[in-house]
Amino acid sequence: MASCKFKNTLEKVALNVGVFFIYILMWLIFLTCKKNYTPNLLPQNGCVVVFWHGRLSFMSFAYRQWWSKQNRKQGKVIISDHKDGELITRIIKFFGIGTIRGSSSKGGARALIEALREIKQGHDVIITPDGPRGPRHSVADGAAVIAQKSSCEIYALNFEANSFLEFKSWDKMILPKPFSTINFSLSAPFSVANLEQKEAKEKIQNELWQASQNDGGKSVLQNKEDFRSNLKIWWKKYAHKNPQISDEIREILDEIYEK
Repeated sequence: MASCKFKNTLEKVALNVGVFFIYILMWLIFLTCKKNYTPNLLPQNGCVVVFWHGRLSFMSFAYRQWWSKQNRKQGKVIISDHKDGELITRIIKFFGIGTIRGSSSKGGARALIEALREIKQGHDVIITPDGPRGPRHSVADGAAVIAQKSSCEIYALNFEANSFLEFKSWDKMILPKPFSTINFSLSAPFSVANLEQKEAKEKIQNELWQASQNDGGKSVLQNKEDFRSNLKIWWKKYAHKNPQISDEIREILDEIYEK
């Protein structure tokens, strides 16, 4: 019993040290970089903001630009209840960012209810539509459902760096290198209120790809091709961890393998 408590204490200490180290490292890199921001602003009322999971590394700095510096009401990020979600939650807490815990596979209904409540109170809900486990650049139901049920607008948030490290994870997360140039962008508002679920998710996907193209990243066409090719890899490596894939993803996989 004592050894178990000691182990838990050790794990907590290691987690806290790791979180602080990552936080300091992020700032050290960020301060050396040249930053560009689009002039777009968020609305006064609550909205949904989306960005790809692979851009999670530096989105806390985007939060400083479009929330903290504008003295807006708090934005809250939907984060999974898994272990990696706890690490992310602790890191972004250093930046003053709140969280809503839950995902499609765990605590989804609770997260949906809380997200709708936050928007009603004038807060923003921030979502990675392809998180927490992919497939990369897919769009789960959450962002579209929350925007439609709350009748609010959606904004696509993105950043691209001219020099970066790309991790060999399912989301191909990037970390800008020191002294690189980072382009942060916030799109014009768009709505999915009158769209069917499938159309709404395609709209969100295309808006995020367009944001990447505008920031000097891959074009919409390149992202679309990458999405299809990466889907095959994801299916072989990660599908057993995330069996609840959408009908749209199954349709694309069927189409790919028929060819």
